[in-house]
Amino acid sequence: MSDEVRLVLTTAPDLEVARRIVRGLVEAGACACGTILPGATSIYRWQGVLEEAAECQVVLKCSQASLGRLQECLSALHPYELPEVIVLDPVEVEARYAQWVVAQCVAPLDAGSSA
Repeated sequence: MSDEVRLVLTTAPDLEVARRIVRGLVEAGACACGTILPGATSIYRWQGVLEEAAECQVVLKCSQASLGRLQECLSALHPYELPEVIVLDPVEVEARYAQWVVAQCVAPLDAGSSA
């Protein structure tokens, strides 16, 4: 089960946007949770210009199976033209936590469908 857990790194321009992105991803079942770390400073070259920006680093926990949905939702929710998406494969994940992550990463039931 632990080999199914992935960590995805992304950034957001501010806390409000980071919260909106993480909530949207969790509601969509694209990730189990996200940790928002405000106070990051990113220095990078964009379109030939050296930039420096205050950002929030976001660490998302998801399943391997939900990665495609996470990337699709992240693109739709993110204000950046080219959002950071770095997928990490953890060496080890505690078994119960891994089970929880995988169980949370399911597409929500359509409100109009019947079970």
